[in-house]
Amino acid sequence: MAELVYRPVVGAALTMFKALDLKIDVQGSENIPRTGGAVLVSNHISYLDFIFTGLAALPQKRLVRFMAKDSVFRHRISGPLMRGMKHIPVDREQGEAAYRHALDSLRSGEIVGVFPEATISQSFTLKGFKSGAARLAQEAGVPLIPMALWGTQRLWTKGRPRNFKRSHIPVTIRVGAPMEAPSDQYAGALTRRLRERVQELLEAAQRAYPVRPRDAEDTWWIPAHLGGTAPSPAELR
Repeated sequence: MAELVYRPVVGAALTMFKALDLKIDVQGSENIPRTGGAVLVSNHISYLDFIFTGLAALPQKRLVRFMAKDSVFRHRISGPLMRGMKHIPVDREQGEAAYRHALDSLRSGEIVGVFPEATISQSFTLKGFKSGAARLAQEAGVPLIPMALWGTQRLWTKGRPRNFKRSHIPVTIRVGAPMEAPSDQYAGALTRRLRERVQELLEAAQRAYPVRPRDAEDTWWIPAHLGGTAPSPAELR
């Protein structure tokens, strides 16, 4: 089926990134399969993470169908775009329909994008993972692809104003090797291993990030355990 909405939206996003002069560093895109279903799993630190997660799949000529809260689909602007790109609405009170939708997409050979933390992490550290991504991969018989983003929180995150100025912000993306999801394994154990892999990729992205805060006021995007002033998980609790 022709992608009458998704590809123009991707083109618009790439044009915007070029206008903002973002320094995007992607490594590991070859780990995303060129054909067949897969569950692409990422950390979540920005409202724009789905765009950058999808960007990592473009070298393999794949489009990602993201699971996103249903309120985004009801918005007068984002709603038609989300539906046109065949993303998957999630009603948190009735998640079974979204699960079946995602499962059907995987079985038809699509890549489904999942943020297993469910919400943006305001500490910029990994929150606990829900087991849905692992269960989807197990039931569909497809691999899990772990990945991590860093720097996207500097563009637009929860509790901070958007920064769409031409400020040359780097974005670092790391995609890991596929993880098999055997159906005879406990989904909780598989989810813990998946989180460990995403944590390793996140730390690699942080080490590779090419800039540091300019001054004390610019440390808000650095986690507390790395010496920044982002609220710690304990403070947020």
